Amino acid sequence: MKVESVLECLQDMYAGFLAHDQVQFDRHLSTEVTTWETHLPRLMNRLELDSYRDLRPHGKRPVLADLQIQDPHIDVWDKHAIARYELVSFPEDKDEAVEVRRVTDVLLNNKGNWVIVHHHAELWKVGQDA
Repeated sequence: MKVESVLECLQDMYAGFLAHDQVQFDRHLSTEVTTWETHLPRLMNRLELDSYRDLRPHGKRPVLADLQIQDPHIDVWDKHAIARYELVSFPEDKDEAVEVRRVTDVLLNNKGNWVIVHHHAELWKVGQDA
């Protein structure tokens, strides 16, 4: 049951991304989250991440038809969990390439709700075969 609740948390977060709902997305991030992604200049805390997103040029965010979590491996220990998975991004524009990222999320159960305390995503594959 706990493994499924972690997966549901991640799926809801990405549904928020697809819906352009920053509140839905952010409710799955701890106020203390650290983030390390291929496109970020360095490891960022929550304040740095919010500033980075606010300064991003309008339209810079990818327009996606779908985001899919594939091959999830989730372990849960009481109030802590780690999720490893591939995140596949399907662009709305069919001429753009599908991207696959390797993702690791460390989560904490905060009063019955899972929140990400560390997120690491690495661009792994790009292309229609990805």
